[in-house]
Parts: sequence; structure tokens; C-alpha cells
Amino acid sequence: MASIPKFLLLLLCTYLHTLVAHGGDDLRSYKVLHAGSLKSATVNCSQPKVSSSSGGVTVPLHHRHGPCSPVPSTEAPTLEEMLRRDQFRAAYITRKYSGVMGGAGDVEQSDVTVPTTLGTSLGTLEYLITVGIGSPAMTQTMLIDTGSDVSWVQCKPCSQCHTQADSLFDPSSSSTYSAFPCSSSACTQLRQSQQGNGCSSGSQCQYIVKYGDGSSGTGTYSSDKLTLGSSSVSYFQFGCSQSESGNLLEDQTDGLMGLGGGAQSLATQTAGTLGKAFSYCLPPTPDSSGFLTLGAATSGFAKTQMLRSSAPAYYGVLLEAIRVGGRQLNIPASVFSAKSIMDSGTIITRLPPTAYSALSAAFKAGMKQYPPAQPMGIFDTCFNFSGQSPINIPSVALVFSGGVVVDLATDGIILDSCLAFAANSDDSSLGIIGNVQQRTIEVLYDVGGGAVGFKAGAC
Repeated sequence: MASIPKFLLLLLCTYLHTLVAHGGDDLRSYKVLHAGSLKSATVNCSQPKVSSSSGGVTVPLHHRHGPCSPVPSTEAPTLEEMLRRDQFRAAYITRKYSGVMGGAGDVEQSDVTVPTTLGTSLGTLEYLITVGIGSPAMTQTMLIDTGSDVSWVQCKPCSQCHTQADSLFDPSSSSTYSAFPCSSSACTQLRQSQQGNGCSSGSQCQYIVKYGDGSSGTGTYSSDKLTLGSSSVSYFQFGCSQSESGNLLEDQTDGLMGLGGGAQSLATQTAGTLGKAFSYCLPPTPDSSGFLTLGAATSGFAKTQMLRSSAPAYYGVLLEAIRVGGRQLNIPASVFSAKSIMDSGTIITRLPPTAYSALSAAFKAGMKQYPPAQPMGIFDTCFNFSGQSPINIPSVALVFSGGVVVDLATDGIILDSCLAFAANSDDSSLGIIGNVQQRTIEVLYDVGGGAVGFKAGAC
């Protein structure tokens, strides 16, 4: 009788070990969490594979603190600090979406400006793209945010700006730059959408963005040529920031690219030329690359209905159920009636407390072989994986309206040995699908078709 190859014996042993650990459950309901998922050891900064194609334009997307980042980064904040900031952002979005604003995060309307408050800070934004602005194009590295509409970069002359790796954008060096006059429709639109308006002594349209931590940026609302890879967008509208206060950005990035659903966002501005759909794929770890596609193809995705509200920046979806280990949890449909939004800037998914409790209990039941660990910040379902290999975790899937099942990658289930979900304050609060749960999935925002789509394993 021929001997069994060693690698087959190893696989068989792993199978039997897992089968015993999980009481004979179907192994397809479990995923293997590799050590590299907790602390990545390899760096892959190669150009991402891109499946979208329909005349759209694709640019690489990188984590701001990873080795693939196009700008030198300061030391990444601790997970505890990131979770603290994330809680502020989630709370702000919930207030804004529900139309109930109040507290220290808000600003008063004045005769000169109508500021927009976008949350505690930009500290939770994690993903960067590199673009060119002007003629000739000047390289600018910008954070992306589906929860913001107005894009902005720092500009010369700047009375008070943070240090950035790229040169400050110089309007005087661009032959296609133009500042919007106060009488322009763009300036009127800015005022009507409460994204900021005012006039300088030269009758140029001014904008201001303010954040809940007291930081702010002010400047001239402008247009110029935007270069994205081999494509370009004429008359791209953005804020030319000439002064800031507080810690607006903590690293050397140049500004923010708004991908929200409002009139000023890049996605809306390019809808007429590139199409009313965009997509992105967030990489599994900071050590790898993803992509952003404007004018994305809309076929090949599992699609759920896109919900819009009086807060136009946000893209809503209806989460209907959660599956753990292949089994649907017994959660009443009414628990999800407050709806959810997709957000690239929120880190951790927020669920109604009833739904989160059911998820946590089911996940713990499938993790009995691992001793519990102390809670960490907003995480209360944590495990001790010391000396354990391989690590087997129950699969987790989110089920959206229309029966769309999104099976999360291991990187979207466990973060630093904890279940990467958190509970809202109550079941009536807005849910948020955060960027950890979106990792490796190409997320499609098909505004024209009124749908949000998902394609697994895209980056």
C-alpha cells in the first residue's frame, strides 16, 4: 500500500482537529484565520487586479499608514485610539442622518459662512488615492470619504497649513485654474446644500469645513482639471484651502476627496462623463493595495437597493439578517428597520444592540476552544489565540434586502483578536457598515441604477 504524502496527512489532521473542536459542524461554515491576518508579515504593493471595465477609470488605493502609502506616514495610532475616534464619527453620522443635530460638534450659522461639520476629525479616514490637479498636473495625495461631498486640497498661499509630502497646489501655476465668483451657480449650490459659502474682497466664493474637534479649513471654492490615471476631468470643483486651525490632518496627506452622494462630490461631478456608478475595493491589510473605479461596470455584482435620505452624502442599505457559521440568527426583521449606510470612513460596523447580542452569542458559541480575552475599547467579544494554530473562526455573512448575502472575509470578522463589530445605543439608531467589513470586497455604488453591489475577492 502506497504511503500517504506528508502534506495530505497534515491536511487530514487539521480537518479532524477542527471537526472535533466544532462538534462535527460542517467545515464550510468555518474559516481559517491565518497569523498574517492579525499581524501581516508580507508586503504586496503591486498594482491591484481590476475587474471593472466600461470606459471607466481606475486608480490604486492604499492604506494611509501602510508601506504602500504614497506619502511618508506618521506612526499609526493604536487600535484603542482608532476605536475611540471611530465612536465619535459613528455618533455624529447617526445624529446627522436622523436630522437631530446638537452638542459641541455643531457650529452656528453666520452671515459670512454656512459651515459644514463632518465629525470629530479626519482621523478615521484610512484610504488614499493619488491624483493630479491643474495644467500641468500637480500630484496630490488625498484621503477618500463616502461620507463627504466637498473635496479640498491645501493651496498656495497658505497662511497656516499642515506639513505635506507633495508640494502645495499652486493655482497661479495652472493655466486651467479658476475661482468661482460669488454669483456663480456653483457657489449658490454650495450655499443651498449648506456646504459653506461666503465672499472674499475679490468677490470669490469661499468655503469652510469645520470638524467636531475644533479643527477647520477655509479657502476659495475653485475649479481645475483633475487627472485620474490616464483620464482627466475638466472643471473639477474643489476647495482651495488657504488656512486651517487645529489638527486637521495628522500626517502628510494633501486633502480629502469626497465620494458622497451630494452635488459637490467627485462621484456626482463625473457622473455625466464617466457614468453614474463608482466602486472601490479596500485591501485586506495595510500591507496590500486596493483600487477606486469611477464609471464602474455594474454587471457581475450581487445588488441590493440603495436608499437615500435628506442627508444626501450617505448611501443607505437595508440589512435584513445575519448568518454565523452558515446559520441565520433568530433576529426579528423589525430590529433592522432603522436601516444602515455604507461608509468608507467608519472603521467598525455598528449594529442594533439586539442584533449585535445575537451575533456575539453565536460567535462565542463557535469559538469555545479559545479562551476569552479582556474587552478592548468598544470590542467586548475578544479571544486569546496565544499558541493556537491554525485558528478556525465561524463564518459571518450579512444579508441585505433582495436576499443579497455578503460573506465576509476573515479580515472583516476578526480585528486584533476581537469580533470586529459593535452595538449602537439602541435598536432605533442607524446602522453603519464600516470599512473593516468591506475589506477585499468590491463595493459598487450604482447611483444611476439605485443599487449597492458586492463582488467578493476583488483585491
